[in-house]
Amino acid sequence: MNILITGIHGFVGSNLVIALKGHHSLYGLDIVAPEKEGVVKTFSWKDIETTSFPMQFLPKFDAIIHLAGKAHDTKNHSASQVYFDINTGLTQKIFDFFLESSAKKFIFFSSVKAAADSVVGDMLTEDVIPTPVGPYGESKIAAEEYILSKLRSEHGELKVAMQRDKQVYILRPCMIHGPGNKGNLNLLYNVVKKGIPWPLGDFENKRSFTSIDNLCYVVEGLLTKDVASGIYHMGDDEALSTNELIALMCEAMGKEPHIWKMNRKMMESCAGLGTLLHLPLNTERLRKLTENYVVSNEKIKSALGIDRMPIRAADGIMKTIRSFTAESTE
Repeated sequence: MNILITGIHGFVGSNLVIALKGHHSLYGLDIVAPEKEGVVKTFSWKDIETTSFPMQFLPKFDAIIHLAGKAHDTKNHSASQVYFDINTGLTQKIFDFFLESSAKKFIFFSSVKAAADSVVGDMLTEDVIPTPVGPYGESKIAAEEYILSKLRSEHGELKVAMQRDKQVYILRPCMIHGPGNKGNLNLLYNVVKKGIPWPLGDFENKRSFTSIDNLCYVVEGLLTKDVASGIYHMGDDEALSTNELIALMCEAMGKEPHIWKMNRKMMESCAGLGTLLHLPLNTERLRKLTENYVVSNEKIKSALGIDRMPIRAADGIMKTIRSFTAESTE
């Protein structure tokens, strides 16, 4: 297949190139265009505007994977409009291009944060009514809504022509990790690496993660199998607690874990005091650190005809942490 990947120089894009280059011809679309092994050519966003670069001069793409976006800024330094300009605006632009192109498959990387900031009930499924909180999740759901609006007739059903000719997948992964990742997992790793004790061991929360290897496997499946268009959540099979995550990190580093089970009610009282005094540990931060966020991957597995993801959650985490350790010793 001829596949166009936006944001091809990012973390996920770079891993997809490694996974797909042996069986497909890959093209990039990015704000920078250095040469990349396994990539035939990288275009700029201006190139896909038919007024400046007629479509007949572009390769005939079979599929488009849209990764480009503004990542979640956990420090909240980014202006809200930036998220909508990039996450929503670029999605509208590339999806319009897809509709006019010969490509038959479109994979949009949204996020579970487009569905919910916090999970109500045991796990997050695709039938949840989206309630994003903050500009990141809101800009992602706006992009999803634009795609869906283009696929539906005025009566709400999927257009027959789209059902027959094109397949569109909205993928909502939870936290993606793997070698080369620069996210929240790195922050926790650096805390554990310094031997700083984790005082919240009394909270047995569970969170879903997405190994980059499992993600690449799913994308390959969507490209090569006849899967129905729709929204699909993405995560590993097993959810992990923060305590398990720290234990795995320590195992990878050859260290003893320092997990303190400070009294839960006492920590909640300290967090309440922190809210009043504007301290680093406040009620909201404690909630974020200790809440459950379990994502169901049953729909995507059923669509691909598999019982399990190829990589266990613990094995994926170990691979990621060992890559952090290798980087720090170089």
